[in-house]
Amino acid sequence: MTPVPAPEPKARAALLAAALTVTVLCAADAVARSYPFGPHTRSVNDLGNQYVPFHAHLWDLLHGRADGGLLINWQSGFGASFLPDLGTYLSSPFALLVALFPRDEIDLAVYVITLLKVACAGAAMAWLLLRLRPGRWWAAGLLGAAYALCGWTVADSSYNPMWLDGLLALPLLCLVGEWTLTGQRRLLGVLVVAFAWIANFYTAYMATLAAGLVLLLRLWLSGLPRRRRLAAAGRAGVTAALGVGLAAPLITVIYLGTKHAYPGRVRQFAPVPTEDLLARLLPTTYSFGTPAVYTGLTALVLALALPFHRAAPRRVRTGWTLLVLAVALSLQWGPTHLLWHAFATPQGSPYRQTFVLCALIVIAAWHTLSYGPPGGRALGAAGALLALIVAVASRSDLVRSFTWPVLLLAAVAELGGLALLGHVDAGRRAFAVGEPPGGGRWRAVPAGLAVVLLLGGQLGETTATAAAAERMRLDRLDDYAPWGARQRTQAEAIAAADGWPRHRTDPGREQTVGNDPLLVGGQGAQYYSSLTSDVLSRTLVALGGGYTSRGRNLQSLDNAVTDVIFSVGARVHSPPDPHQNWFPQDGRGVSVSRRAVPPLVTVRPSDGPAHGRTDVSAFGPSPYRNQELLLGTRVHTVPRLTVRTASGKQPHRSTGVRSGLKIGVPPAGTAGGRPTITARCPAGSEVYLWAPHFSGTARLTGADGSTGRFRSDPGTKIAAMEPLGTVPASGHLRIELSPNRTGVVPDGAVGCLDRARLRTAADRLRSTGATEVSVSDGTVRAELPAGSTGTAVLAAPRIAGWRCAAGDAPAVPAKEYYGLIAVPLDGSATSVTCTFHPPGLRLGGAVGGASLLALILLGTLTAVRRRRTTAPPMTTPPHERLTRAT
Repeated sequence: MTPVPAPEPKARAALLAAALTVTVLCAADAVARSYPFGPHTRSVNDLGNQYVPFHAHLWDLLHGRADGGLLINWQSGFGASFLPDLGTYLSSPFALLVALFPRDEIDLAVYVITLLKVACAGAAMAWLLLRLRPGRWWAAGLLGAAYALCGWTVADSSYNPMWLDGLLALPLLCLVGEWTLTGQRRLLGVLVVAFAWIANFYTAYMATLAAGLVLLLRLWLSGLPRRRRLAAAGRAGVTAALGVGLAAPLITVIYLGTKHAYPGRVRQFAPVPTEDLLARLLPTTYSFGTPAVYTGLTALVLALALPFHRAAPRRVRTGWTLLVLAVALSLQWGPTHLLWHAFATPQGSPYRQTFVLCALIVIAAWHTLSYGPPGGRALGAAGALLALIVAVASRSDLVRSFTWPVLLLAAVAELGGLALLGHVDAGRRAFAVGEPPGGGRWRAVPAGLAVVLLLGGQLGETTATAAAAERMRLDRLDDYAPWGARQRTQAEAIAAADGWPRHRTDPGREQTVGNDPLLVGGQGAQYYSSLTSDVLSRTLVALGGGYTSRGRNLQSLDNAVTDVIFSVGARVHSPPDPHQNWFPQDGRGVSVSRRAVPPLVTVRPSDGPAHGRTDVSAFGPSPYRNQELLLGTRVHTVPRLTVRTASGKQPHRSTGVRSGLKIGVPPAGTAGGRPTITARCPAGSEVYLWAPHFSGTARLTGADGSTGRFRSDPGTKIAAMEPLGTVPASGHLRIELSPNRTGVVPDGAVGCLDRARLRTAADRLRSTGATEVSVSDGTVRAELPAGSTGTAVLAAPRIAGWRCAAGDAPAVPAKEYYGLIAVPLDGSATSVTCTFHPPGLRLGGAVGGASLLALILLGTLTAVRRRRTTAPPMTTPPHERLTRAT
């Protein structure tokens, strides 16, 4: 029987790194009792609000169940451009694995994808380390896992899975740099660059900068002639340019998508204190706004020992040490901070490039160990530097009581393991000549113990760090329950009521996550993305809509007028999510209300507004009047209000963005009094309250009154307009407010809707609207009654990229009707057709095509040159010559 050959060292190191990575992540989740190993959800912040729902939508696309396609997502924001979202959140090849899981196990699918990405990043780093320098395969596996499980991964990116593609891209791009040094695998190098930029261009940009720095250092250390170094640098530049060019169709679409997105808050960068920066090198520290540079004590001590490790050449010690220090300082300096983030300070965590520094620490550690374990002098110097780091970091509030035992145990295990490994290595050199019998077996025991100490210490401290991050993150960020009974009930109710494209079915105002339509189905206003369009946000806010995340997380609007405008024929009503503690439960179950609404395409009369403008800027300050502009009919009464505080006094007035009457929380011990709003409206009309900067509850007193829930926060959230019930027969209405923080009641806050007028307006729009509407991905076609004149209006936001044609006329850029898509009609056309092409797709396609053509030509020229030229024989492979030189 032929024996199976053992895998080569690189493969063994990669497998070990992947196995250690998965073991630590699963063990940490088990210790933290986090999903799927415990009752605590892991869907915090954007993981629950964005990434899980977007993966659910991808599942629907792959199984042919989504409303829309690659160009338009008809489920969110009344019709949103999907290709930029695809490129931002779902373009990683790993994302396709969701198709292998059941739809109701979408949370598990995202978790497994996360594990695989991190494991592959560890494997790629282990492979890279052995390519840079030969050494012990198990040590490369250990350091590969240290990189994959760095603080940036476990604290910042485990709930931002698209960033993890950058974690994998960095070692792969460094491998591409190694290939360009020796002129190998040119085609594969271009494809790797393209893969990295397609998977996640944001972190790929950072990884490409880092790989360029590594390559420049390698060229300086190589000792190659200047001409060959310039040739290698040129090959690297061409490889990067062609790879990025192949990814251009997606990159240009994303770039222009950000240009049309609602502007978020502009943040100014401020460096963190030195003690906080150094504290994040230690295990079990956590914070949202500091760089998570933890890599484990083994990697940290080895990197600290490099300047003092005399077995390594001086140029190697100097070069890698200076590179690590330079990148560390670049995290704290404004201009380089902007450079790392493509010249735009992130709205969230400001240290998203931290994985680059973690990678360089690990590579520096490998260069220490690959020249032999550091001796006593180098290890002592590293220990002294570690003690200094700990002393400075101890002044930081990020170091908690449980940090010290974990740090102590890890230091004993890993410093002891390194010392023992150095002792074994010294013994091996001493017995290199004339080794006595049994010497190898004698050294195997301490060598094995050293490996156990290093592996055990790394596993223990990293598991504790990941578990601590999991629990502390859950305490500090918003969290959301995984798929369960609530989502299942909502999905069933939506499926039963769905009538797309005859009408929309809104998942409801009582949202579970920020992207309910993607998660449970339907077609609503709700939408949360970094690419939420400016026109959509401004339109919905002008109509009384609410948002979170500074305008990029739009909420559903439970409003009869907007349901008619946007053809929402069915609306799901759910109780408040029991997983959230914002408001108490009210005992309601899931129900569906239906309404006769016009079709998606309606025809508006030719007499335009007096001011001559029909874009979003034509809206005024009152959402009730703005709704009437879009509807084309006056249906609201906006009464004069009387507002009183809990003590019965008139409130003070605030000015600026939050203009109106200030309402504060009644002082503790106040007996019975609550702030109130009183007004007079026609009896039987429907009462709405619009108070975007009020937080708490509002209740219309009387038998037909109900309670509305408002949630606002200065700078990040505004509350949506809420229905409160019916005006009593007396015509006098009274609204009791229960604020949970100081808020504002604006002028014109109350609107009373005449339902009969609204029904008349809806009937008129239905009678003159499209007789048939068909929707397929980025194309909408509507058949109109003969002789239609005026303006055909498609109930979808007029985002950039829409072109429309009336009848057989050529398509032209769509017009705008108060934020919606509009097509002028002259009475001759009996149909309108609107098509959508994402801005930047043609430009990106041209760049991608040119890059592909250039790649083919270069490949052909290279093949011809190789056929004509016979390479001289070499006794030493180029990679070994480069390794010896460095």
